[in-house]
Amino acid sequence: MKALYLENFVAELISLQNGTYDGLMVRHAMALAKALSADVAAGYDPNYAEVMDKRNSAFLGRGVVMIKYTGSRGKYGANDANPEFIAEVRRIFDEAKVSWQTAELGKVDQGGGGTIAQYLAIYGMEVLDCGVGILSMHAPWEISSVADLIMMMRAYRAFLLAIV
Repeated sequence: MKALYLENFVAELISLQNGTYDGLMVRHAMALAKALSADVAAGYDPNYAEVMDKRNSAFLGRGVVMIKYTGSRGKYGANDANPEFIAEVRRIFDEAKVSWQTAELGKVDQGGGGTIAQYLAIYGMEVLDCGVGILSMHAPWEISSVADLIMMMRAYRAFLLAIV
């Protein structure tokens, strides 16, 4: 996402519509965009409870996970979704009967926790991390809930239909 692929794609769309390239229009379009950064969240694992904060963790089987801010060491290398956008996404999910939960990426100062949302936020667009909880993330065998995957598909569909 650090590459200019998305920016170039938006520029191509605007050029096809207007017949010319307009850099300012590209930046305005990016700043007006809304996105869900489709990523996973570390699920609470009682076998490794010391690296999780149980009160702020994702739990398998409780729905799609929304993460307000990402990064580590405070909010270094992070994005932070504004409350109005989170409220809009919650409303969309509630109306679509999508089960959802909020979580953080892990225990404070434990390390880890980066997503691509920060690279979208740099354009000024509204972005929120949203995905499913996973146990044993980045291990040979990751575990998720089928119910959460279904909620994730419903959530993305509802979001796309609501913002179009």
